[in-house]
Amino acid sequence: MKKLLKTVAVAAALTTIVTGCNKASSGNEANSDMTVVNLYSTVTNEADKITLQNVVKKFEKENPDIDIKENYPADGYEGMLRVKMAANDMPDLFDTHGWAIHRYGEYVEDLKDMDWVKDLDPALEQILKDESGKVYAYPLNQAKDGLTYNATLLEEYGIEPPTTFDEFLTALETIKKKGKGEVTPLWFAGADKSAFGQYFDQFSTPLLITGEQNFQKELLDGTFDWSNYTFLADKLKEMHDKKLLNEDILTAQNHQMVDLMAQNKIGFIVGGGMLGPSVEELNPEVKLGVIPMPVIEEGDEPSWIGGERHTLAVWKDSKVKEEAKKFLEFISQPEIVKEIAEGTSLPSGLTNTESKNYYSEYYEKYADVKVEPYFDRIYLPSGMWDPMGATGQELLSGTMTPDEVSKKMEEEYKRLLAQKK
Repeated sequence: MKKLLKTVAVAAALTTIVTGCNKASSGNEANSDMTVVNLYSTVTNEADKITLQNVVKKFEKENPDIDIKENYPADGYEGMLRVKMAANDMPDLFDTHGWAIHRYGEYVEDLKDMDWVKDLDPALEQILKDESGKVYAYPLNQAKDGLTYNATLLEEYGIEPPTTFDEFLTALETIKKKGKGEVTPLWFAGADKSAFGQYFDQFSTPLLITGEQNFQKELLDGTFDWSNYTFLADKLKEMHDKKLLNEDILTAQNHQMVDLMAQNKIGFIVGGGMLGPSVEELNPEVKLGVIPMPVIEEGDEPSWIGGERHTLAVWKDSKVKEEAKKFLEFISQPEIVKEIAEGTSLPSGLTNTESKNYYSEYYEKYADVKVEPYFDRIYLPSGMWDPMGATGQELLSGTMTPDEVSKKMEEEYKRLLAQKK
């Protein structure tokens, strides 16, 4: 009998817990005095998370009747949001992570009438605004990705930051020679296929989009000849064969990157724009820089790769839309915009303030360089990021040739395009 009573008590307790969790995540009032607004973000960097949490606390202090429930699902974010889309049960506020229009468009509230829209950075308009004027999300910050490099090391070795792909390869060769095996010219955390996805995605823009011979039309209408993509796989394999990449490339992990850069053991990283403050914390003597993507075609101009980094969209069917918008109004104040930009070491998405971060001198130096949107978000069907990264792993493991990489990409491209029809 005691055992039975104990079982019933445990079951009752678990029921209470589950009911409480469901109530807190419903988007309705958790109690008569508090309105719950669920917020889902792709933020994974600890400094970024702390910045967002601090802003939420300030808002809740000014609005004690509103409770912002933050969720940071990390790698599980996309899967979780796909399930929620299928059930039409989206978070009240959620990060569109580059897919504001193309993936989440039908689920988001139009924000065009909000006061902050007049301050939206023009560089983000093609990402967050459509031809009808609908505004899909609020930009917490914006990405300007290129190549991150060890400025201390390049200065020591007498290397100028490259502006062309050929100069980039020459810089890698020089680092290999002068580093005498102690420095990896170009480092990848290749245990995560996204590292290769980043390489292919960022270099696809100078290869296929910004040059005189561009393939925008063919990529968008499904007629693209994927042999034009093989150059990038060829060069990645060439760099690997010449030992310009880390020997442990297929097992190296992201958490190693900061330590190695702080020890002056890495020359370049593709992307990696948020790395600077963490490296400085470990070793203030090592300074990092960022440059736009080097050009591949003669006569082309370097470009940043980017658009939105972190955003917040309002679910159009949310029962707490007004409270969600109130939070967006709060974070669009100049002092909060500045706090988020500086706390995340990225340019702000609005033009109503000036902020300084680790890379400010580089963003100012290259202020006139155009920002091109992430290649896969505009020119590839949803789902291509996975094969883009996986083919890189297979290429360097020896199970695929460069031509087979392009063939696999073509197969996935056509398969996913067909699913959209």
